Amino acid sequence: MYYCEYFLIQLSNGCPIMMEWQKLLVKQRLGKQQPESEETARTCFQQDYDRIVFSSPFRRLQDKTQVFSLAKNDYVRTRLTHSIEVSCVGRSLGTEVGYTIIERNKNQLQKFNSSDFGNIVSAACLAHDIGNPPFGHAGEDAIASSFKSWFDKNQKTLNLTSKQKTDFENFEGNAQGFRILTRLEMSSRKGGMQLTYPTLATFIKYPKESTDLDSEYEGISVKKYGFFQSEKDLFKEIAENVGLIKQSSNTEINWYARHPLAFLVEAADDICYGIIDLEDGYRMGFIAFETAKKLLNNIAECAEEKIKSKAKDEGGQIKYLRAIAINKLVKNAAEVFINNEQDILRGKFDNELLKEVKYHCELNDIKQATKEQIINTSQVASIEVAGYEIINYLFSEFANSIFRNNQKDQKIMAILPKEYCPHKDDSDYNKILKITDYISGMTDSYAVNLFQSLKGISLKPIISY
Repeated sequence: MYYCEYFLIQLSNGCPIMMEWQKLLVKQRLGKQQPESEETARTCFQQDYDRIVFSSPFRRLQDKTQVFSLAKNDYVRTRLTHSIEVSCVGRSLGTEVGYTIIERNKNQLQKFNSSDFGNIVSAACLAHDIGNPPFGHAGEDAIASSFKSWFDKNQKTLNLTSKQKTDFENFEGNAQGFRILTRLEMSSRKGGMQLTYPTLATFIKYPKESTDLDSEYEGISVKKYGFFQSEKDLFKEIAENVGLIKQSSNTEINWYARHPLAFLVEAADDICYGIIDLEDGYRMGFIAFETAKKLLNNIAECAEEKIKSKAKDEGGQIKYLRAIAINKLVKNAAEVFINNEQDILRGKFDNELLKEVKYHCELNDIKQATKEQIINTSQVASIEVAGYEIINYLFSEFANSIFRNNQKDQKIMAILPKEYCPHKDDSDYNKILKITDYISGMTDSYAVNLFQSLKGISLKPIISY
């Protein structure tokens, strides 16, 4: 457990500031002045989920890397199927936690149900990867390194603040996701998709800007950052409306405690990518059946007779053990959350829930096996290297086209969709943002095809009749 050195002690009675569930669950949307109406068949949190499902950025996740880029096997997960599975696990976690919290706070939470907790977490989980660029986390690194090399050549002509520069040098898919939800999708209105404050706050696992903290604080919520400078004011509006605790006494640093339910989003994601990546590795032939079975059963703890009674074939046994293992981790994570509820509300607990569960070591063994036998293999690495080359080329070409004006650049600009073309009054920062918006929104296949087209590797003839 970590204790924040900036943890604010308040008020005349000397009690520490605490977040309040009533405010953390406020039924109001970003971009709207009035609270949501209660008279509807769907709650506002269920509507959040539906808005994400029907959005274009969510659909594009069907062709974005989970582990296996451009996989030919239809069984393995993409970012889309991974996000749906995480949302299911998140709903279970949220509902289980919500039941206990409502029991503890019956008088204050009369207008809420345990399903509200589940629906908030589920919606945030559904969107948790919506800002990921093509080629997974390698794509994030590729955008960052592409910006650095391009900036080194052009910095004398650019006007960026240090914070704006850091946004690109440490490009973060989580911050891009927040930008998509609050600004890019449905861009004609304030608040973008206009999701509720609780869902957006729960989505933000890293409630700080990209600037480094002037401290040695090591909590999990500062491992990355959650919003760009362009969305800083939107984040502050959300934080204030749900009552997040400001963790820094420095007014120049935007750093808050997590919304408590963000811990459940993180746990749901970790459970799924830990357990399910192993299953995919088995299905793709990277991990032997006996190895996968043993690793899963270290958590599931099922007798051999029971396993064989549930499924005769190897694939069925892996599926059964995967389901039991996920269920046990959900129960464990919910228990850890409930046991630490007060410290979470005070902003004092800042650790991964899964590091506190009974099966922490067993889950680490699974992640280590996945890393060694899948992620570090030449097949996966070679595609990641190709992804670096593709993104670096695309970033350089489009960035150059915006800031220069030779004949080739004009042709490149003609390829840019209208919404990504700069306006006359755009700052340098906003011009670069439009490039990262465009590239990070690409699917794996789209990025490959565009790269091949611009390189002249693959050209489609124009045919007239």
